[in-house]
Amino acid sequence: MVDALRRGTVPQQGLDVLAVGLDRFSSAVSEDFDRLARGQATFRAVRGEYGAGKTFFTRWLAEQGKWRGFATAEIQISENETPLHRLETVYRRLAERLSTAEFGPSALRPVVDSWIFALEEDVLAGGEVGEDELARGVEDLLEQRLAVVGRVAPSFSAALRAYRRAVAVGETAVAEGLIAWLGGQPHVAASVKRAAGVRGDLDHDGALGFLQGLLAVLTDSGHTGLVVVLDEVETLQRVRGDVRDKALNALRQLIDDVDAGRFPGLMLVITGTPAFFDGPQGAQRLAPLAQRLHVDFLPDPAYDNPRAVQLRLPGFTQASLVELGGRIRELYSAGCAEPRRIAAAVDEGYIVALADTVAGQFGGRVGVAPRIFVKKLVDVLDRVDQFPAFDPRRDYVVRLAAGELTDAERAAMPTPPQPPPATSVDDIDLRL
Repeated sequence: MVDALRRGTVPQQGLDVLAVGLDRFSSAVSEDFDRLARGQATFRAVRGEYGAGKTFFTRWLAEQGKWRGFATAEIQISENETPLHRLETVYRRLAERLSTAEFGPSALRPVVDSWIFALEEDVLAGGEVGEDELARGVEDLLEQRLAVVGRVAPSFSAALRAYRRAVAVGETAVAEGLIAWLGGQPHVAASVKRAAGVRGDLDHDGALGFLQGLLAVLTDSGHTGLVVVLDEVETLQRVRGDVRDKALNALRQLIDDVDAGRFPGLMLVITGTPAFFDGPQGAQRLAPLAQRLHVDFLPDPAYDNPRAVQLRLPGFTQASLVELGGRIRELYSAGCAEPRRIAAAVDEGYIVALADTVAGQFGGRVGVAPRIFVKKLVDVLDRVDQFPAFDPRRDYVVRLAAGELTDAERAAMPTPPQPPPATSVDDIDLRL
């Protein structure tokens, strides 16, 4: 966790330790997970300006899901890598980034293997059977479990059946190829596809059927469901108009399918800036999507409804930034040989001063400061830990280099005052 914070990125786990200001959402999130465990589906949109903690919130949400037995996948929407209007690519990224409490990305093959093992256990539970009877029993049970999926994505069922046979006879290359095909990967060898009796690659229309198949496999292998995060959907505002319209319509289709109960056990989460949800180049460009996402936000965020389709992250205040700093110091101290020296050198007074200094570099815009503040704080803690004579108040100067800032952070920096234009050569100061 500390290493991720040192790089200025959000850790992948242990986020409860750093969760500041998320208590207001805990009850609604628990209700969502309870509904998902009963076979329902849910959709949430998370809105917030840069620095409000959207990525942190969704990873915290995914971590909550893993504790409850859910699989998770975080997908960054981008024009080139993961265009939202191409659902086959979105599904492929989902399969690549699928993770569980036991397995990191990609957990697709372990999930399929555990599902097949669960089928074998169910067959063996009926009494002792021979090897041939076991194989027939598993295939019959496989067909029963995927009956619904087989009607919308028969190739998914065929590939699973072929995968089990390939594993049973030790055809490793065929098994690996079929897992790749189930994950939506293109360019799988024709010989592999012939073994399963399938043709071609996954397309836009087939992606949602494959998602249904994956959900069936997850729930049958003991997982409660699946949490899918589509991060940074505001990037849709920067793509070509016709591509943007297709992407917005794909998002509308996903929301409608979630509401229709097509994906039992699925939590679909998107993140975006207010400009995406309210601006003319975002959700408002497609009226049906805007209607589904609309929420009446009151001026005071204290009365925001955490059960609404949109969750508004108000961002950091000076007090919450200082609270975060205190939690990071405690986390860091837990792994140090001299935690008391850390606590004495980086006390609350210093954390307050560092937060004020970093926010001041951004013209007092606290909402933009958290990433850099955390990065600088860990840098200070590293120096205190390694050098006993180091005094952060005396020896540390906060400097922000252009290369360490994101575009949004650079844009938040106040513009330095420009000297008045010279009216004669005598007004020009030559430093010789």
